[in-house]
Amino acid sequence: MKFLSSSVLFIILTLLVSCSTSQKLATLKPEPDDASPLIYDSNPSFINLPITVKLKDIENQTNTLLNGLIYEDNDIEDDDIEIKVWKQAPIKIQNDPANADKKIKTILPLKANIKYRIGTKKLGVELYDVREFNLNGVITLSSEVALTNWKLNTKTEFKSLDWNESPTMTVFGKNMPITYLANPAISIFKSKIEKSIDEAIEKSMDFKPNVLSALEKICTPFQMNETYETWLRIVPLEIYSTNAKLKNDLFLLDMGMKCNMETLIGKQPESKFNASKIVLKPVAKIPNQITTNIAAISSYVDASKIMTKNFAGQEFGSGSKKVTVKNVEIWHKDGKMVIALDVLGSVNGTIYLNGFPQYNPQTKEIYFDKLDYVLDTKSKLMRTANWLTHGYILKKMEESCRYSIQSNLDEGKKNIAVYLKNYTPMPGVFINGKMEDIQFDKIQLTNQAIIAFIKINGTVSVSVDGLK
Repeated sequence: MKFLSSSVLFIILTLLVSCSTSQKLATLKPEPDDASPLIYDSNPSFINLPITVKLKDIENQTNTLLNGLIYEDNDIEDDDIEIKVWKQAPIKIQNDPANADKKIKTILPLKANIKYRIGTKKLGVELYDVREFNLNGVITLSSEVALTNWKLNTKTEFKSLDWNESPTMTVFGKNMPITYLANPAISIFKSKIEKSIDEAIEKSMDFKPNVLSALEKICTPFQMNETYETWLRIVPLEIYSTNAKLKNDLFLLDMGMKCNMETLIGKQPESKFNASKIVLKPVAKIPNQITTNIAAISSYVDASKIMTKNFAGQEFGSGSKKVTVKNVEIWHKDGKMVIALDVLGSVNGTIYLNGFPQYNPQTKEIYFDKLDYVLDTKSKLMRTANWLTHGYILKKMEESCRYSIQSNLDEGKKNIAVYLKNYTPMPGVFINGKMEDIQFDKIQLTNQAIIAFIKINGTVSVSVDGLK
């Protein structure tokens, strides 16, 4: 029993000593502003997307769509004529030397069978004679090129017809040369050929599915940094396009994208891509250099987690008077950031600091300027733990009340670079470009997050090779 009494006495003394060296701090919590939805001023980014398509690809697509019998009119009753036109050999599409920057030349080898009805109908008696023409030659057409509603449009005009052999007409079962009759007959179906070429090119050169499909892939949020759970999200707003131009064997189209770019910390965000809301707008010129404005969004919950890691294993104070920070929580209050530090050691409780968030462009860190104790915390520390109010302790704490987004930005540039080095979102489409240094713009506070706005300059180009 004596041993038990001594043990009990020892425990009591230990508790008394402990209570005398560890003080309980009861501070008033500065309540956060009401949690309204996350709204911030976004600065749209403008990304240049010059697209190049080889005329050979347009040629291949046109040949795929126009094959074999390309025109047929079997009704002889309406205009006394039946026509069938076949493609004899692959169509060739070239730059038109007469107007190299605006027109393309189409060479169409064809054969045609024309049935022409001659005669009349009198007193209920039909007196008709049907004559049959066989044509074999090469038609040359010239097309003006333009882009309308995502599609490459051409306005094709018949230019010439070179006969491979003299046109013939079947008379009494024999083919008779009739070149003098055939040339005027061409005018009957030339408009049909012009229309067929225009429709084939328009159908094969509809850029909307390809562009939107590529954008959807690019606009899917992707992780830039696993440790800090950082994601990049691109939200397209509008697509701009200049008039189509021709240069040598290439079709050139300057396109640009107006979008919002965001960097978010936390779980994977949802994509905001909505194809139905993207509008194609014609413009006269798009600059080559692009400016990207990225909103680096750090929610207070996620920023608190990062700063809690910064304090791990650190002690603040000297001698026997020390505290460690076990948890950090931050929020917005009256234009400042409140930083709550849960401490254990010589003092137990919560210390409240406040200050203004800033961005250091050299270290790529968000830190807190003019950091000081909240008034109630300061007055209680002056009475119970004056040693914690010393400037060097506050300065040491301030060093941990920051978090670097350097790794986020580096990782972001590294991941974005993947999309700028011969990236292929779909067969035949290649994206290349370069990014320059990152420049800080400003910081904005909301009720839910700290937002750092950053500018990036660079160039982007999209080429189409072997379009399918």
